[in-house]
Order: sequence, then C-alpha cells, then structure tokens
Amino acid sequence: MTFAAISSGGKDSTLAIFRALEKGMVLRYVISIIPTNQESYMFHFPNAGIARTHAELMGVPAIVKETPGVKEEELRELEEAIESVRDRVGSVSVGAVESAYQKERVQKICERMGINMFAPLWHRDPMKLWKECLDNGFRVMIVGVGCEGLGKEWLGRVIDKKALKELERLSRKHKFHLGGEGGEFETTVLDCPMFSRSIKVLEGETTWDGASGMFLIKEIKLVKKK
Repeated sequence: MTFAAISSGGKDSTLAIFRALEKGMVLRYVISIIPTNQESYMFHFPNAGIARTHAELMGVPAIVKETPGVKEEELRELEEAIESVRDRVGSVSVGAVESAYQKERVQKICERMGINMFAPLWHRDPMKLWKECLDNGFRVMIVGVGCEGLGKEWLGRVIDKKALKELERLSRKHKFHLGGEGGEFETTVLDCPMFSRSIKVLEGETTWDGASGMFLIKEIKLVKKK
C-alpha cells in the first residue's frame, strides 16, 4: 500500500514512517503543516520545516503548507494537503501516541476521503518507542521544552542511552509524559535508517523565558552516514 506521511520532523512521525516501511508500505509523499503560531493545538512548532529535508533524504516530494495555528481552523490546511494526494495513496501515517485530539481529527479527514489512517504508535509504551528509535540508529535532538523538570540545558541535546535514563528519571519525578505527548518537549530527527545522508547542525539559536524554550536550527549540512 502506498502512503503519505504527516510529519513534523520529530521522533514520533518519523518512527511511524519507519514502521510503515517495515510493513512493506511504500512512501509517496511527506506532508508538513508548519504553524506560524507556536501555540498550535495540532502541529509541532520548533523546526517543523525540517520535514522538507526529511522528504529529500527519503527521496519523495514534500507537500508543505503554512497554517496560522488557530484551533480547529488549522485543520483546513491539513485537509487540503491530504486532498491533493488522495488519488495516489491508500493510507496516511501519523505519529500519534496519546493525543486523541490529533488522532481523531486526522481519522475523520481520512474517512471523508475514503483512505486509511496508519497510527502504529497509538497507546504504545513511550520507553519502548524511545528504545526502538535508539536501537535502529535514530539521532533525536530535543528542540523544545515546556515543563517542570526540563531546563535550558536540554535544548539542542541529542538523546543517547545515558540521556534517556536521565529523561526517564525526570519524567517519573516531575510526572511528565516520557514521550512528550503533552507538549513537555519537542524533538527533531537528525538521522534514521530511511535517510540517504545525515543532518549535521551547523548553527542554532536557543530561546529561553525562564520556564520554557526552543532550539531553533539556523543552518544544517547534509553529510555521509558513518
């Protein structure tokens, strides 16, 4: 089955693509909805534009639309993007783990268009998902934090096994979701098995307001895989 992937460039949407390809599904498009409002209910904000690069590295076209990020209204751009490929794909993948808000809205759009929704991470254990990423060579950077227990030092940090143990300890102590499903943190994938090359961050900017912040990627370089 062919599919289009809704992707923010983060770990969950990228892992959903990985799972789909493992099942023999064929990726045709990457759909990226970029909010201009960081308070978007539906879409990941920090570095969402990196999904264009992900599409390039996976050898498929990117369908990119901007949205003002207004609750419910931001679904219009997503529906338009899916509509543009509905005759060429049989399914749409999403990286939803716990967010019923996201999953239900994508499901309704897909049902109206007569295509399937593939949500392979739904209600999966977040630690198992992290381990699956690391075991398969994903390089995942924290690019946004917004909860008690995660400070400025996490911005721009690439998660390895040591960092994952620390993240797990903090999630237990401060009661935040280990997958970041409540907006506690956001991620960007710099490498994974589907990429033809790796992404190297050459320049970034950290913003911090005392309680939350972002690491905004300013310049990248595509390099050969090690």
